[in-house]
Amino acid sequence: MTCLPPWIIIDPWLQQWLAEDIGRGDWSTQGLGLQHRGQARWVAKEDGVMAGLPMAARIFQLLDPSMEFQGLDQEGKTVQSGTIIATMAGDLGSLLTGERVALNLVMGLSGIATMTRQYVQAIADYPSRFVDTRKTTPGLRVLEKYASRLGGAMNHRLGLDDAVMVKDNHIQAAGSITKAVHTLRQNLPYPLAIEVETSNLEEVKEAIAAQVEIIMLDNMDTETMATAVKLIRQANPLIRIEASGNVTLANLTAIASTGVDFISSSAPITRSPWLDLSMQIVQN
Repeated sequence: MTCLPPWIIIDPWLQQWLAEDIGRGDWSTQGLGLQHRGQARWVAKEDGVMAGLPMAARIFQLLDPSMEFQGLDQEGKTVQSGTIIATMAGDLGSLLTGERVALNLVMGLSGIATMTRQYVQAIADYPSRFVDTRKTTPGLRVLEKYASRLGGAMNHRLGLDDAVMVKDNHIQAAGSITKAVHTLRQNLPYPLAIEVETSNLEEVKEAIAAQVEIIMLDNMDTETMATAVKLIRQANPLIRIEASGNVTLANLTAIASTGVDFISSSAPITRSPWLDLSMQIVQN
């Protein structure tokens, strides 16, 4: 999802967020009676990976169609503290009115991209790929996963309709992994893949016997995980293996060393701090 959806999808979100902030009017700006053009710049106040600049430009252009926004070539790049990441010129009132919404969006997404890059770089020497999860902010999934992708992660399914993941509660509801997979095979449209979550070696063996496409090793210690990987590879090398559960930067390389194909974690999206940015009016 390195590419954003078309503006016809994104614009209503941006308009809603602007409307929420503006309310009945931006009295701070309107009260000054600003009627002329101005210039501003955005400055990074800490090191990080930029994400969301095209949408920041769009926010200002929704307020002022003639707004000039330079800095889109920074998207996905690591910038240093003190870097001028964008400059803009247009209606001064629009610059002030759109400042908070645009900054909030880019600071949040850049924080996700920054932490994701740390996770991706930690396992750069291993064949394992880092992937995100569906633990996202309601209404912001598409954008948060876009930021995750800019940080170097692979996107896991965007929604429930992307693939089938049989988790512990599905297994409990169906009665067993075998029963769940058998019923799903009878009802699924082609070509949805089935992933099964396992928490111990017995469940791994059952998932292998069910001939699922992906097996998740959930919350296993690395010794058990390594054993599970060997079992799966010996039984069917085409089965893809995902590790998940309590993944941190501290244990990431140990998990990668077990030989799993994918390591998934929600941490970069759910725990990343915003990247500190500021806007400065430089001419009015």
